[in-house]
Amino acid sequence: MRPSHIALAVLITAVWGVNFVVIDIGLAHFPPLLFSALRFLVAALPAVFFVGRPKVAWKWIVGVGLALGVGKFGLLFIGMNQGMGAGLPSLVLQVQAVFTALFAAAVLGERLPRVRVAGMAVALAGIAVAAVGEGLDGAVLGFVLVVAAAAFWGVSNVLTRKAAPPDPLNFMVWVSTVPVLPLLALSLLFEGPRADAEALSGLDWSGAGTIVFVAWVSTVFGFGAWGFLLRHHPANSVAPFTLLVPVFGMSSAALFLHERLTALDWCAAALLVGGVALASRTARSSLSRSAAPGARAPLPASPAAPRPADTTASRTPSTASPQGSRS
Repeated sequence: MRPSHIALAVLITAVWGVNFVVIDIGLAHFPPLLFSALRFLVAALPAVFFVGRPKVAWKWIVGVGLALGVGKFGLLFIGMNQGMGAGLPSLVLQVQAVFTALFAAAVLGERLPRVRVAGMAVALAGIAVAAVGEGLDGAVLGFVLVVAAAAFWGVSNVLTRKAAPPDPLNFMVWVSTVPVLPLLALSLLFEGPRADAEALSGLDWSGAGTIVFVAWVSTVFGFGAWGFLLRHHPANSVAPFTLLVPVFGMSSAALFLHERLTALDWCAAALLVGGVALASRTARSSLSRSAAPGARAPLPASPAAPRPADTTASRTPSTASPQGSRS
């Protein structure tokens, strides 16, 4: 990759990492489900009028929209609002790579080499260490919800692989249209019309800025630029940069929100990132061996927020990886 493209890849992962801090700030202005709905509404409009018609079947757009938008981001925002903070979720979400591999093996029949299984085991050990740390801090519910969000991210990754969208930005914009109404309905049901009305009536520049950042900067710019890189380079050269997301996420949370990182957090980070890197490296090696000479590795599922993969104490009012996002 040329230096300018490497710089762009690092910039995208920095945006996705800092996005967790922005989400944390936004949760001080909006209930989590309403905030998630607004994020996808602003990401879809007006972009949906400029990206052209959908280039994959609607069943894939609806499936990914529900799994990614309602499942992953709905649970991520609620989990962060339950005391998970901003830094640790950016790390814990990386376990989506394990869920993706397991779901792909079950649904797509993909093989799990022993080394990849070992990498997954190391990553799960990191999750266990992080769980111990969260148990000590009393944020168990938030931790469980973020892990569940990672599982839904894995589902959306498998669906994205099946859809094989030729244009990641077009796909993400149309996917963003799907979760808006379900998230609004869930917000009215569980957060209440009064809380939603108070959040919207009290909208200020800070709240509006968080929506614009998570929708246009993290989603539209992030996915568009990531798609540009994937069109110019093999996926196995681009995807490893997503391992920088938790680095930027945890460091920015410590810098801007003064979150304290314990020894257990660093241990969990080393195990989880190392395990995901090992599993991903094995997967990329398999792709390289199976590809025809000169052929490019197939594109991974969209990364959140990244992908992609796609990525505080409870308050009132209040998520494009190597195979996936981001937040």
